[in-house]
Amino acid sequence: MYTKERLFHIKKWIKGKENLLYRELSAATFDYAPLSRWASYEEAQQLPFSPALPGEVWGEKWQYGWFHSTIELPPEAAGKRIELLPRFGSESTVYVNGILAGAIDLQHKTITLTTSGEPGARYEIMAEAYAGHDRELPLYTHGSLVVSNEELYQFFIDLESLTQLHNSIASESLRAAEIEAGFEKLIALMDWSLEGDVLEEAARQGRAVMKPLLDCVNGSTAPKLFMMGQSHLDIAWLWPIEETKRKIARTLSNQLALLEQYPEYIYVQSQPYLLQLTKELYPELYERVKQYVAEGRIVLEGAMWLEPDTNIPSGESLVRQLLYGKAFLQKEFGKDSEMLWLPDVFGYSGALPQLMRKSGVNYFASVKMYQTYDNEVDPFPYNTFMWEGIDGSAVPVHLLDYGPFPNPADVNYANFQWNERIQKYGISTRLVQFGYGDGGGGANRSDLEFLRRMKNLEGAPKTEITSPIAYFEDLEQRGGTDNRYVGELYYSAHRGTFTSQAAMKKGNRAGEAALREAETLSTMAALFAGKPYPAAELEETWKKLLLLQFHDILPGTSIHRVHVEARQGFEDMLQSAARLSQEAASALVGVQSAAAASGWTLFNVLPWKRRALLELPEGYAGGATDSLGRSLPVQEANGKRFALATLPAGGSLSIEPSEAAEAVGGDAAGAIVRATNDSLENEWLHIRFNGRGEIVSVWDKERETEWTNGLCNQFRLFRDQTSDYDAWELDRRYAASELELTEAAEIRIATEGPLFAELEISRRIGQSDVVQTIRLEAGSRRVDFKTRIDWQERHKLLKVGFDVNLHTNEALHEMQYGFVKRPNHFSRPHDADRYEVSQHRWSAFVEGDRCFSLLNDSKYGINTYGKEMNLTLLRAPSYPDETADLGVHEFTFAMHIWNGGFSSNPVIREAAELNTPIARAAGIAGAYEGLLIVSAPNVIVDSVKMAEDGSGDVIARLYEAKGMSAARVSLNSSFRFASLRETDLLEGNAGEELVSDNSSDVESEVHLSFKPFEVKTLRFARI
Repeated sequence: MYTKERLFHIKKWIKGKENLLYRELSAATFDYAPLSRWASYEEAQQLPFSPALPGEVWGEKWQYGWFHSTIELPPEAAGKRIELLPRFGSESTVYVNGILAGAIDLQHKTITLTTSGEPGARYEIMAEAYAGHDRELPLYTHGSLVVSNEELYQFFIDLESLTQLHNSIASESLRAAEIEAGFEKLIALMDWSLEGDVLEEAARQGRAVMKPLLDCVNGSTAPKLFMMGQSHLDIAWLWPIEETKRKIARTLSNQLALLEQYPEYIYVQSQPYLLQLTKELYPELYERVKQYVAEGRIVLEGAMWLEPDTNIPSGESLVRQLLYGKAFLQKEFGKDSEMLWLPDVFGYSGALPQLMRKSGVNYFASVKMYQTYDNEVDPFPYNTFMWEGIDGSAVPVHLLDYGPFPNPADVNYANFQWNERIQKYGISTRLVQFGYGDGGGGANRSDLEFLRRMKNLEGAPKTEITSPIAYFEDLEQRGGTDNRYVGELYYSAHRGTFTSQAAMKKGNRAGEAALREAETLSTMAALFAGKPYPAAELEETWKKLLLLQFHDILPGTSIHRVHVEARQGFEDMLQSAARLSQEAASALVGVQSAAAASGWTLFNVLPWKRRALLELPEGYAGGATDSLGRSLPVQEANGKRFALATLPAGGSLSIEPSEAAEAVGGDAAGAIVRATNDSLENEWLHIRFNGRGEIVSVWDKERETEWTNGLCNQFRLFRDQTSDYDAWELDRRYAASELELTEAAEIRIATEGPLFAELEISRRIGQSDVVQTIRLEAGSRRVDFKTRIDWQERHKLLKVGFDVNLHTNEALHEMQYGFVKRPNHFSRPHDADRYEVSQHRWSAFVEGDRCFSLLNDSKYGINTYGKEMNLTLLRAPSYPDETADLGVHEFTFAMHIWNGGFSSNPVIREAAELNTPIARAAGIAGAYEGLLIVSAPNVIVDSVKMAEDGSGDVIARLYEAKGMSAARVSLNSSFRFASLRETDLLEGNAGEELVSDNSSDVESEVHLSFKPFEVKTLRFARI
């Protein structure tokens, strides 16, 4: 009886608790000084402060303000818990007596000065506060020095724990009845008109009433939650990196304060990049972090340098995230990381299990898979499972739930985490994160107090604060899991991130290619020219790129300032890589004679022979001759001269001017390259266009077959109106909102010659101007579409479609170190959920021995349906960046036609060449050929570099690219080495010696075997 009445009393008490917990001792007034840059505590002390006036706004957008005060404790503070309530109106970082003591944010409202006040004690307060950028400027009101009534605080934690427990169990249970009886006693006991010590004594008596109810323990079948204290901090999102510098200091200082007060607390910190910021900017705080790491109270897990997107970065980029992340933890803390922790990433590449296994990362955990905003029809089936990647490697995984946000670690949260699990059978434990995140913050004091009550509280799951590794070790002791999931962890939401902010995608693709070139040429220069390898500069340049691959920068889901700064970041990174490449190339060219002053050397960093059209430098008015004495075929086009050259695999070719151009010959003998106003043709293909510049026919001369089923190069414009999360989402209903495009194009012959022909197509799409230069080269089965768009749309989606005459039930999409097959139909719910997917440099339809491929130089989103392949080009979201993608975009995509089956299809090489410019340096180099050459076309030498340890050893990363075993692959090198071993991705744990001696002057050959999609890291020990 009277249950509702009792609970009404309790609810009213809890609602009014804030008015009871603190008693003001005195006002705390502050002086203020604005500052628009980061400053150390010592620098801030020298600022010209003036009194801050209560009731006034302060600062400017993007600005910071420093506040200063000196506080002396009055006699009433004796023996009390004394806290400071600053009221700056914004997040702030607070120093007490020169020590970074904590922070004020949405979940942390006070700074504890002492738990046992001493009258006369003085505290110097310095605080850095952020004026903000996306709301009204902050309002300053005076702070307060307060007594925290500890007994009342503990009383309300007890009360809320029992209230939440009562509301989560069966109302007719004995447990509920006993809690209600306890509430009845409390209602009779508590007199809220009391004050001071008398009220505190009443609270103490109330806690005695509740204690027997909180002492009740679970039975043997209660589930257990392994509680991981953590704070997700987006390195950039709705704030710039400049603000993140402060956010990590606020987060860590708050967590250190809790670690000091609660000996059972363990805090998990991910993203070594954030620790690097702390080391550079807050050295005193960093030293305290190191102390707690040494004690095992701060656990460093996460493995990667930061939490990157995993759909868009290349395989080598993901390797470097692991390499630099784990190296930092080992160097700075002597710690390894066993768990890959990616809580907020928008889908997980099927390459990750292999990369984890080969870098000593044994476990994977995330949160995001269930946060799909009702934007899926087939939810992910498991919480705990073995995840098998595309190569067969497998790792244990636990997927956590976000829970209601914000998510205090109370009884409600614990019950939610257990009751909302996907797997209702077969599991008895869960890994659960607690602590506020996105903008940092972490746990607060109440979280830890609730967890003390819940450790084994009858009616709630058992809880234990642990390292996440303890959860997985416990899982292994219980026999592991029989659940197995194969392939990528496709995220059924945030599909727009493959396309939003095209400049991020273009910068990323160019950056990865530039670093590959810089490392390859720097390795060649070290091996053949004795130039010191620029290891530190290359690492710094890599880290610039890795930072920009963060999961709210590269996917294009941050505010305008973040993307402006990221574009500059990509530019700086590309300039650094280009400089390193040029320095290496110049070293390989060496000192030039006067006769060679007009010569140039071209470098091919790809590990196969490459035929390429080259724009000749100024001064080549006639023809060109290469270093082998061959005259190169030359074509003039639009005032420029182009030559066709064949570059050696992984080597160089020098050219010099000659008096006359060479007639077409050699490989191009008998070539037919023609252009008309509506066609392009070479010896393999005849392509016809309509008046809008769309392809209406692709005639295969070899097979006398038509490749089109409908239009190709068809621009398709859709309304792009998301239900929420504008930059993130691509609504599944977009295809029903296609806009008709009827305007004719202007088509002209741009060039026609023996080497290549081009059409230029100009047209208008919506409010945007489009110019395409479509090129077909002699002897090629590839057609390039160099495209320039002045994009002026809002909430529109632009795709380019290719409707081809092949029958298949799936498409192949390149990903890191291989490809993934996805359906081109919506037969089952999970098929329908994948209406937009990610790719890297190519996607393909394969029908028997016929292959159609769509290549690109910077586009990562695509959809396939039936015979259609639609490459996603541009979007126009307005949140969180209201100017997203407006302006001029330049990119190239290409179609490739092949007869002969996928195993022989050169699509990987074609896509790599489309994305890899040819490096050049003035002067004539020696003959460099075949740095590393493999005999199997499906085995790719993906990167060549010098070892991280400075030993001078050479590191090469190779992978099998087509999902086919390669039993005996010959690997040849053009440099001498003492021995060869396979290592892990981190360049350690070397296996048995593959080559024991290479003392001769001839090239060395070794035989390797590869499983499908296998990645191998080889270490060549220098002589």
